Amino acid sequence: MKNLFLLLFCLSLSNCSKSGSNKHSVNTEIAQSKNEAPMAVLEVTSAPIPPPMETPAMEHTSPKKTDTISRKIIKNGDMRIQVGDIKKAQTQVNDILKSNKAYIQNEEFKNTDVDENLDLTIRVPHKNFDALVNSFSDGVGSVLSKNISSDDVTEEYTDVSIKLANKRIYLEKYRDMLRNAATTKDMLEIQENIRELEDEIDVSEGRLRFIDDRVNYSTLNLSLYKEKVRSSATSKVGFGSRFVDSLTEGWNSFVGFFLGIISLWPFLLLIPVIVFLWRKWRSRKRNK
Repeated sequence: MKNLFLLLFCLSLSNCSKSGSNKHSVNTEIAQSKNEAPMAVLEVTSAPIPPPMETPAMEHTSPKKTDTISRKIIKNGDMRIQVGDIKKAQTQVNDILKSNKAYIQNEEFKNTDVDENLDLTIRVPHKNFDALVNSFSDGVGSVLSKNISSDDVTEEYTDVSIKLANKRIYLEKYRDMLRNAATTKDMLEIQENIRELEDEIDVSEGRLRFIDDRVNYSTLNLSLYKEKVRSSATSKVGFGSRFVDSLTEGWNSFVGFFLGIISLWPFLLLIPVIVFLWRKWRSRKRNK
């Protein structure tokens, strides 16, 4: 009997331990499912959140940046004006230049028997260019010709600026590489690249400065012209004065011709010698 009770007691203990272990495993699975459930919920709830709309914002702001870029317009002009008095016209031109904050870059004067010409190269601020041209057209003299041109160099200026910025970035990278160069050969190659980049940067900067100068100050080539020749239609000189002028010109032509003949006196001395030799030769021929 005692052995039977012991056997039954051991079987009951083993069943209790199995049930406890089953309950423990179930409890752990429930706990794990409870712990994993919130994580799954978090993953589901976090996925539908849309990312910030970066692309439309960039597309919306980029046109504003391009609109703020000032256009680069170079204005040039050529004018030829006929005046009655060169000195008086030059005084008027100087007054117009002062009122428009312009200056003369180059001046050339020619005085011939036919006409007088005063050629001026004028630099004027871009905003005053039109006012300067209108002032010359109105009060200086009779405009014989006028040519005004505009050249948009915005694209070229932008292209050079972008390339210049990239070259400066590469230059800094090469300088960093030079500081970390291990061999002399690498140092020489990097220094050569740096030198070429610096030359290209100088050229680009010079081009930008040139464009800025041409944009900020327009150029006008002004020619003041005075005619000296008297035409028969507009001349106020009478017939008598013109007749005397013709006689004078004829006498001067005769004197010039006579002096020209006198200038040939060495050749005139040869004429008697030639005549003498010809006669002597002819007499000998007759005697034979």
